[in-house]
Amino acid sequence: MADFLNSLVGSIDPYMLQILVNVGIAIVLALGLNVITGLTGQLSLGHAAFMSIGAFTSAMVTIKTGLPFFANLAVTGVVTAIVAAAIGFPILRLTGDYLAICTLGFAEIVKVFFLNFEPTNKALGLTVPPAKTSIPMPIYVWVVAILAIILVTFVQSSRFGRALKAIREDEIAADAMGINTARYKIQAFALGSFMAGIGGGLYAHFLSYINPSDFGFLKSVDILAMVVLGGLGSVPGAVIGSSVLASAPEFLRFMSQYRMLVYGALLVFLMVFRPNGLLGGVNVTELLLRAVGRKPAGK
Repeated sequence: MADFLNSLVGSIDPYMLQILVNVGIAIVLALGLNVITGLTGQLSLGHAAFMSIGAFTSAMVTIKTGLPFFANLAVTGVVTAIVAAAIGFPILRLTGDYLAICTLGFAEIVKVFFLNFEPTNKALGLTVPPAKTSIPMPIYVWVVAILAIILVTFVQSSRFGRALKAIREDEIAADAMGINTARYKIQAFALGSFMAGIGGGLYAHFLSYINPSDFGFLKSVDILAMVVLGGLGSVPGAVIGSSVLASAPEFLRFMSQYRMLVYGALLVFLMVFRPNGLLGGVNVTELLLRAVGRKPAGK
């Protein structure tokens, strides 16, 4: 099986393969932020910080212990979630702009920490050894991306997901209805950061080199733009938004001097004509049923 997977990956053009892997990692990151911002309504500008914690944790686990990669990712996700829960307990008492500023400040603290942390080679960055797995990394990335889609879809339709939506719509009303808003917000923050940590681990082992500067403020904005473009709270939207924005810079490379102009103009155009995002407020299941000529349940 491993030989077949390696030959399959080897048959794909390396340039296209890198784009596909970048899209897969972006899907995992965007779905994680979608739980925090899209489902729960908590604006976070520090998602790249949890990605960096995951990347450096995963790299150090590989260097120091040599754990199999699936166990490595599990440890990485749990460590990142614990950090998120610890920082989320005090800052999730805030809302709106104040929460965004706090998460942005936390992201800068994490970045400066890794820039001065000796075990991760400070500002020089860290060379990451190959993952302990026989499965090619591109296959691993897409398996994790598919599992992330299934997980977030399940969460969205669960009791937990409905509580998060209630908090997003009106936190005071949700609290009055008996929902423990503080606990649910921390759990959502930990779950989203868990996925960010796993995305960081995949990123580190695919590129084989990580630097603290790769996880700055603009990286957080990129991930947030993916969620907003696709539609807040929409799983298919997060997948489409991350796919478009992760691959757009490469497809616009032929006009390298103007690609960022086109990229920005596309976002402005969509925000004017689709302020809720591409699939924001759209029931994708209902659309698919109508497309095959079936009536949705209850219609």
